[in-house]
Amino acid sequence: MKKSKLLLLLCFSLVLSMFLSACYGKDEKTSENAGGTKENGGSKPAAEQVLNTYETAEIPTMNTIMAQDAVSLNVMNQVFEGLMRLDKDNKPTLGMASEEPQVNEDGTVYTFKIRDAKWSNGTPVTANDFVYAWQQTIDPKNATPYGAYMMGGVIKNAAAIGEGKMAPDQLGVKAVDDKTLEVTLERPVPYFLSLMTFPVFYPQNKEYVESKGDQYATNSDNMIYNGPFTLSDWNGTGLSWKYKKNDSYWDKDTVKLTQVNVNVVKEVGTAVNLYKTGKVDRAALSAEYVTQYENDPDLNKYLEPTIFWFKFNQERGGKKTPLANKNIRMALSLGVDKQSMVDTVLANGSVVANYEVPKEFAFNPKTGEDFRKANGDMNEYNLDKAKEYWKKGLEELGTDKVTLEILGGDSDVAKNMDAYFKNQLEKNLEGLTVKLKEVPFKIRLDLDTKQDYDIQVAGWGPDYQDPMTFSDLWVTGGSQNKSGYSNPEYDKLINDARTTLATDPQARWEALQKAEKILMDDAGIAPLYQRAKAVLQQKYVKDLYVHPFGPEFSYKWTHIEK
Repeated sequence: MKKSKLLLLLCFSLVLSMFLSACYGKDEKTSENAGGTKENGGSKPAAEQVLNTYETAEIPTMNTIMAQDAVSLNVMNQVFEGLMRLDKDNKPTLGMASEEPQVNEDGTVYTFKIRDAKWSNGTPVTANDFVYAWQQTIDPKNATPYGAYMMGGVIKNAAAIGEGKMAPDQLGVKAVDDKTLEVTLERPVPYFLSLMTFPVFYPQNKEYVESKGDQYATNSDNMIYNGPFTLSDWNGTGLSWKYKKNDSYWDKDTVKLTQVNVNVVKEVGTAVNLYKTGKVDRAALSAEYVTQYENDPDLNKYLEPTIFWFKFNQERGGKKTPLANKNIRMALSLGVDKQSMVDTVLANGSVVANYEVPKEFAFNPKTGEDFRKANGDMNEYNLDKAKEYWKKGLEELGTDKVTLEILGGDSDVAKNMDAYFKNQLEKNLEGLTVKLKEVPFKIRLDLDTKQDYDIQVAGWGPDYQDPMTFSDLWVTGGSQNKSGYSNPEYDKLINDARTTLATDPQARWEALQKAEKILMDDAGIAPLYQRAKAVLQQKYVKDLYVHPFGPEFSYKWTHIEK
């Protein structure tokens, strides 16, 4: 890469990279040594390199241009690969790119060389595969959930294309030749290489995709792969699938696992039973099981930069909801005892979140201070104030009773949380009736897209290493907003952080902090908790890496020891 200006632009990302690699780049089983092989006297790999694991929901899609949920993203990370991928230390490392990109003087044009890699059907991976996939992602006719969100304001002309004002072939991506890809940005983007690890930026082979037509990615037989594994035994809706080592993968010698068996398990008790009987090698725990296995040597806990919140829908079915009233939103925000919730319902190390941007994730580019130190906690639990806001909100609505629906998931943990929220809110806010709607994740995504809910218990994990991955969720009309929240001052701050402040890291940082304060003052959302995970993992599972942003796991380096 060229130096000079680029170093200034990347300094913020480098600070984040150093911190995140320190916190998340280790194998959960051996905190001092990622693989554990030196500490255990050089244990040898097991004869059978098979991992047994599970997901908590079905795969909603395997078409990378349509990816938006945790399960799909996680599966895609195992079987596909973009220009870059997250390495063991959670830093962008070379994937389909054979070398670090060349960058022009002002940091707006990146030129990548594509390595000699193949799809699982033997077809070469080319620069044209990226051009085709990215143009499909931003094309409005495909209505991709992440296209405009991830590319808009980043790749040249993406925003205009997403709005139908320009043709997809005007996107700032060009195949100079089969092995040279040129990407032009709207402006310098400090976190650009982190973006290149995200599944929305994966390639697709045009000839293969179009030969399959509507059948492409509907099951594992109607797909080709360029990642460490191939997907098999997935019928498009089923509760199980397998990853098998991809012998066409360019770095196949690094991949030790020959197969990963995955089943969908929604009940924590079932997962624990499967773990204790040796049928899965890893199991995430809920509160009662954390207590039960607190002293188990297989237990691991870690805090994630993932926030869960009440997402308030201000307009449903073309009509304003009671949540369009700021006092009602504020009452709901302050009316839940979050500390009791994380202590009793979760009990897995999760912490109360009185903020939008998680702690231990983003750091001041000048001072190194945590984002949270300057902004602190906001909208903390306060029952007296909640009641005051509630009374005022009801008066403004001209009623003494309100019924609201909470949309949540259908897992054990989700159901327990929803029941807690219902109890808290109905007890604390007189005249409130809460109805619970607990549905499979795929249905919840659809209801969110249609903005067909009142309150949604939603979570967000970062897609890349920057506070912007949280901040730009709430811009007016944003593709991930889907709640009717709008504040012109907030919009301007986010736009400034993307544009005029892109080359001024400190001013950009301050704009993002100010935006968070506005969002919380509006009670645009009601943060609940920052998630931690408590998991049981077998000691023989080594180098299963958990990522703090983007897809959750990488199995590329995982292996089984005797």
